[in-house]
Order: sequence, then C-alpha cells, then structure tokens
Amino acid sequence: MSFDLSVWALPAGATPDDVRAAVQRCREGRHGERRPDPRVVGFYRAITAAYPDRPGTPWEVAPLHAAADHVEMNLIPTCEDQVLLDIERLAGEHDLMLYDVQDGTVYPPPTRVAR
Repeated sequence: MSFDLSVWALPAGATPDDVRAAVQRCREGRHGERRPDPRVVGFYRAITAAYPDRPGTPWEVAPLHAAADHVEMNLIPTCEDQVLLDIERLAGEHDLMLYDVQDGTVYPPPTRVAR
C-alpha cells in the first residue's frame, strides 16, 4: 500500500478545512479552469528533478497527478525518509501546504523561505 501526500497552493490565510475542501473537489474531478500556480510548477519541477516522474522511483503511481493548484504523490511503502524530507523542504520553499491522505492531516510548510 502506498503512502500518499499532496501539496496545495491556496490563497494566503487558507485553513486546513480549505485544503480538505480542495482535496474533496479534486476527488470529485472538479479542478476548474485556471492557470497553473507558479508555486506548484516550481515544486513539480524541483521534486521531479530529484526523483523523476516515472516508475522505478519513489513513486507508486507515475506520472504524478499534477493540477493547477496541487501535486499528488503516491509513494512506495519502502521509500527512504529522505524523500519525505525533500517533499517537506520543497513544500516550504514553494509556500505550499501538505496534506496527508492517510489521516486527513494538513500541515503548513515546515519552514517558510524568504523570496
């Protein structure tokens, strides 16, 4: 069974409930018409540069599910802790919120990096 995380680019002041609502809309196939958020694009480029978006990497499902406001990552159960640390670091660098699919927990970026 995979370990699933997603990162979300929501407006400033977004709450964990806002993230959960966005997750629900995604699950229902409602992504809306909008341009990709630059934070999501930057995160996707960085994470796939470190861990290519193809089978045989930490991803249980490839390609990654990427939308205008989020990236969903299904990780293999045996992925190294470093992968999770890199996801957390990059989420912080790109000011994205983390959503843990297993229990519905929402985490603000662990660190906010000045731009």
